[in-house]
Amino acid sequence: QVQLQESGGALVQFGGSLRLSCAASGSIESIDTMGWYFQAPGKQRELVAAISSGGGVKYADSLKVRFTISRGNAKDTVYLQMNSLKPEDTGVYYCNAARYGADYWGKGTLVTVSS
Repeated sequence: QVQLQESGGALVQFGGSLRLSCAASGSIESIDTMGWYFQAPGKQRELVAAISSGGGVKYADSLKVRFTISRGNAKDTVYLQMNSLKPEDTGVYYCNAARYGADYWGKGTLVTVSS
């Protein structure tokens, strides 16, 4: 039983930056990996970045230069720093937490990048 709450989505101009935050609550001791997924309008949800409980990080190759995932000192927080934003980054960003046999999802936070 894990609950995830994203925040930080906003309307931003081309080239701007945002930092998304995800707060986890519940049985967070069971989480192995937390990450961010992106879903553009009309497209499939895809991985942006993930970080394991041991600190290992994985990025989508196309986003690694501009986006950075990190975690707070507490186990219940994860961030996504997004720089040089483009209109194609527009969509919903979802926080994910995974453990053996289960995945948990937040409701998502909307990012809109104007041309």
